[in-house]
Amino acid sequence: MRVLGIDPGYAIVGWGVTDYTGNRFSPVAFGAVTTEAGVAFERRLAQVYDGVLEVMRTHQPEALSIEQLFYQHNQTTVIGVAEARGVILLAAAQCGLPVFEYTPMQVKQAVTGYGKAVKKQVQEMTRILLHLEKVPKPDDTADALAMAIAHCHCSRSRLQGTPIR
Repeated sequence: MRVLGIDPGYAIVGWGVTDYTGNRFSPVAFGAVTTEAGVAFERRLAQVYDGVLEVMRTHQPEALSIEQLFYQHNQTTVIGVAEARGVILLAAAQCGLPVFEYTPMQVKQAVTGYGKAVKKQVQEMTRILLHLEKVPKPDDTADALAMAIAHCHCSRSRLQGTPIR
């Protein structure tokens, strides 16, 4: 199974593609789509859409794993992330890619075995599972790879994320 994990945002969209065969992970590619502050927001959304669509077309994943949006402290930020998430979901729909949402707790549980693990624990376990020399940077990229791992682990269990219809 090939899975694209995405950590949504509008300044940085972390992405990571992993192959999962049997119980073994292989990193395919990972990185980030970035946009610059000061650029018109609608232009930033277009850049997010174009960048994510290119990743999907290049790596041909079978599923998209994305973090379920939850309200943070800053209303402006959550609205912007929701809009960026919308263009990511549009790209997935146009590629015919099924989308699965996971909460941060589900990702932590799937990657580390502990739903209240701290970010560094999740990142280190992601590095180990993917046999990487170091944790990918920026953090959004490591988070995206953890999203992909979570879907692989959860796709056959009761922890499975919510498919978006």
